[in-house]
Amino acid sequence: MRPVRTAVAGVVLGVLALAGCGQSDGAATSATPTPAASDGTGQGAFPVTVQAGNGAVTIAKRPEHIVSLSPTATEILFAIGAGAQVTAADDQSNYPPEAPKTSLSGFKPNVEAIVAAKPDLVVLANDLEGVVSGLGKVGVPVLLEPAAAKLDDTYDQIRDLGAATGNAAKADEVASGVKQKIDALAAAAPKDKELTYYHELDTTPYAATSSTFLGQVYGLFGLKNIADEAPDAAGGYPKLSAEFIAKADPDLIFLGDTKCCGQDAAALAKRPGWSGLSAVKKGRVVGLDDDVASRWGPRVVDLAQAVSDAVQKAAS
Repeated sequence: MRPVRTAVAGVVLGVLALAGCGQSDGAATSATPTPAASDGTGQGAFPVTVQAGNGAVTIAKRPEHIVSLSPTATEILFAIGAGAQVTAADDQSNYPPEAPKTSLSGFKPNVEAIVAAKPDLVVLANDLEGVVSGLGKVGVPVLLEPAAAKLDDTYDQIRDLGAATGNAAKADEVASGVKQKIDALAAAAPKDKELTYYHELDTTPYAATSSTFLGQVYGLFGLKNIADEAPDAAGGYPKLSAEFIAKADPDLIFLGDTKCCGQDAAALAKRPGWSGLSAVKKGRVVGLDDDVASRWGPRVVDLAQAVSDAVQKAAS
């Protein structure tokens, strides 16, 4: 999901910030695979054509040497049973632990270095440095799967990668499971409390409005986003002042900068004027895993669960 550190405005839930500690993936589009005939295994036959962010991509045979330059794509590939097919992942792919993390970069991609890994499929979230064109010139299939703008994009991308890797049945199971769990959590949420919240992307502090992927997840739980009233929406990622946050006095505060920047309730209480915030005084500061809060793969369920738990506790 969005740049959770500084540069706030273009991908992932816009653009996931690269500065500070940690990065996330990039821009947003939906892509839906063209169904392939079954090969009797539930995986789908090849060739298969996937409608991705870079258009219709035809994959001639089941890829066995996938290079993932997107942490979110890496998570998805392992979740759908394609982990053994991933032979190299970028320097931000830290989950699952067994992901073959390398020095390859999705933010500063080097075509020669990528080709040296001998991929038969490259998956990425951003088309930077002309990488899609560069790989195309040497005949390497590329799937551009940009940052999700809505939850349906997450489900689409899971199915895209399932079709592209020969794991269609498992991908459909994962996508359906994620949707069912999130729908169930949202349905059970008390939505009559009119609770307000603030989601912190970094210590600047930047926030995310309801128009972003993050904001839409929170919206499922009936929460009102204080960032929606910011004077400058900044593409969905406004920079808020301490005075603005103090005046809004949100019922709940969610921190997406715990690992990168060491933020927690105690750290917030030390900020000038923050110790008096209702969320701080009432113990309603929720620390999130930075990666879960800035990616749009299967672990979005973990984000939804954290929001659900906080809402249930605040409403009780």
